[in-house]
Amino acid sequence: MTALTDTPAPVAGIPATGAARQVWRRLRTRPAALASLAVLLLLVLLALAAPLLAALEGQDAYAYHDDLVDSARGGVPYGPFGGASADHWLGVEPGTGRDLFVRLLYGARISLLVGIGATVVQILIGVLVGLAAGLGNRWVDTVLGRATDVLVALPMLVLAIALTAVVPRDFPRPLLLILVIGFLGWAGTSRIVRAQTLTLKSLDFVAASRLAGSGRWRTARRELLPALAAPVITYAAILVPTNIVVEASLSFLGVGVTPPTPSWGQMLSTAQTWFRADPAYVLLPAGLLFTTVLAFTVLGDAVRTALDPREASRLRVGTRKESSR
Repeated sequence: MTALTDTPAPVAGIPATGAARQVWRRLRTRPAALASLAVLLLLVLLALAAPLLAALEGQDAYAYHDDLVDSARGGVPYGPFGGASADHWLGVEPGTGRDLFVRLLYGARISLLVGIGATVVQILIGVLVGLAAGLGNRWVDTVLGRATDVLVALPMLVLAIALTAVVPRDFPRPLLLILVIGFLGWAGTSRIVRAQTLTLKSLDFVAASRLAGSGRWRTARRELLPALAAPVITYAAILVPTNIVVEASLSFLGVGVTPPTPSWGQMLSTAQTWFRADPAYVLLPAGLLFTTVLAFTVLGDAVRTALDPREASRLRVGTRKESSR
């Protein structure tokens, strides 16, 4: 009984109410994590409320305003700061005159949807493959391991460009990006889950479940999955900003989200010709992309520390050593 109680693996799972409260208490002690969480919640709320905010401003994401751009100068918006005014809070797009504030909001929807959706696909496939490799026999482990190695070695961005380019243009591009990024990026999750599964298989609480008559997959569902929650959630928090950058890169290269659907990467692509005449059109989507990726990265690091009880113990020991000096 002592071995079962002292095993740290079940504590790593978040589903227990006590463990979730403990994780939240640890996160509350990190101001950077709270600030990042607040920024991400604000971005999500703004993205969800995009139709309401567009109606409040009285603009549409697809409406052209040719009278707001100077055709003699190639389409540069009239006025300072990209034509910002009471009717267009952040100005308008060069060349088209479409409202920039509304398009940034709808672009946030695309970036967050693709980033989170692709992460869910990667986690699902990676966990299944990793568990199968860790719990299977040597032949299964070898086959799945070689498949994972091949996927890691392949250039993901080049494959994503090729796959998105050959799919018909009428296929929903956000869904296509989710599927392509998800199916090309699960190898890292699989490796982590396999390594953790091989370690957990030798622990007492897993052996006790097998001795009690539980099958291999029943043991995986009831014992291993809760113990794998901490590393998987930590890695997912890192995958989201990576997938957002991949989506922005594909849209920047012209094979991601297609016009007129707004996307931060697509805006940065068209902003290449306007960065001297209208810096705001470059800085706004680039700043939002940078802020989102930074917030996810900082929050992911904080979640990793909060989910690992040994990390908190090491921090306390280090603090006591410093104070004793």
